[in-house]
Amino acid sequence: MNYANLTILALFVFCYSVVSRRAARTPISGALVFTFVGFFLGGYALGLLDLAIDSDGLRILAASALALILFTDAAEADLSVLKKVIALPVRLLLLVLPCKIFMGYLCALLLFEELGHFESLVLACVLAPTDAALGKPVVTNPAVPPYIRESLNFESGLNDGLCVPILFVLLALATGAAAPESTPELALELTLGELGTGLAVGLGFTGVLSLALRHASTRGWIEESWLQLPVVTMALGAFGAAQWLDGSGFIAAFAGGVLFGWLALAEKGELLTSAEATGDVVTLLTWVVFGAAVLGKLLGQLTWQIALYAVLSLTLVRVLPVFVCLLGTGTGWREKLFIGWFGPRGLASIVFGVIVFNQGLPSGDTIVAAVACTVLFSVVAHGISANAMVAWLARAHRESKRGAKR
Repeated sequence: MNYANLTILALFVFCYSVVSRRAARTPISGALVFTFVGFFLGGYALGLLDLAIDSDGLRILAASALALILFTDAAEADLSVLKKVIALPVRLLLLVLPCKIFMGYLCALLLFEELGHFESLVLACVLAPTDAALGKPVVTNPAVPPYIRESLNFESGLNDGLCVPILFVLLALATGAAAPESTPELALELTLGELGTGLAVGLGFTGVLSLALRHASTRGWIEESWLQLPVVTMALGAFGAAQWLDGSGFIAAFAGGVLFGWLALAEKGELLTSAEATGDVVTLLTWVVFGAAVLGKLLGQLTWQIALYAVLSLTLVRVLPVFVCLLGTGTGWREKLFIGWFGPRGLASIVFGVIVFNQGLPSGDTIVAAVACTVLFSVVAHGISANAMVAWLARAHRESKRGAKR
C-alpha cells in the first residue's frame, strides 16, 4: 500500500468514525457509503485510491471481517431467548436454506443459457448464506422483537458454515473432480470434516483461551491497554485454526463466540466493544476494496439477466421459502416479511465467489458477475431500508398491542 492510499483511508475512517452515531440514524448504511466511496475514489472513477488487491487478498480480508463479526455477535446472543424460539432459526437453517438453493438454481437455469445444472447450483449456493455484517443494524436494534433478532443472528452465524461443504461438493461435480455417483460419500465426508472440525476447534480453542484469560484477569496480570486484543485474537485464531485443519472457520468463529459469551468474563463488555470496533474497521476496508476493485468491473459485465437474477435472489428466492417454511410457527405475515427481507448477501458470498473464481469454471465469469451484482444490490437495498423496516415493524407491534387491550 502506498502512502497516498494510507492517507486517504485514514482520513476516511476518521471522518466516518466522528459522525458514526449520526450516520446510523440515516437511511444510508455504512456498507453503502464505504462501497461507493471506494468506487468513486478508485481506478474506475477519480483514480485517487489505488487498491491493487488480488482475489485471494479480497477473500482473506472479507473472511477475517466475517469471522470477527460472527464471534462478537454470537458472544452477545441472548441464549435464554434463543432456547424459547429455537424452532424458528432451525427452520431457517434446515428448511429455508435448501429451498433457497433450489429456487436459486431454477432461476439460474431460466436466465442463463450458458450455465449447466451444476454451475447453476453453484451460483445458488454462493448466494444462499445471509450476511452477519449487513444484518447487524437489524440484529442489534432493540426495536426489533428479541425472538426475531436472535433467530436472524443464529441463522447468519451458521448458514455460511453449512453452505461450505455443499459448495465444495457442487464445485467438485462442476469441475469433473468427482463423479455424480460418488456424491453421497463426498458430501458426508466434507460435512463431517468441515462442520465437525469447525465446531471442535471453535469450542476447544476458545475454551482454553477463555480460561487462560479469566485466570490472568483475576490475578490482575493484564495491562489495561492490552484488553483490546484477546477477543480479536480468539476470533481470528479460531477461524484460522479451523481452516488450517480443513474445517469451517465460520462455524468455529460462531461456536467460539457462543462459548465465550456463556463463560461471561467480568470484562466481557469492554472486551467485545474493542473487538467490534476492529471488526467494523476491517469490514469498512472490505467494502471500500469491493467498491474500488470489483464494482467498476461489474458495470462492464452487467446484463439484464444478471440484474434480474440479483433482484430475484434478494426477493422471491428468499421471501417465498420463509413464508412457506415458517407456517405453523405463530409468526404473523409482517414478521415473516421482515425475516424474509432481511436475508442480505455480503461478505460470505464474496468469499465464496472468490473460491468459485479461482476454480476456473467455463462460465465462472457469469457466476462471479451475478454474485457481485447481488451483493451490490443487497448493500443498497438493505442499507436504505433497514431503519424504515424496523420502524414499520415496531409500529405494527404497538398497534397490535393497543388493539389487543381494547
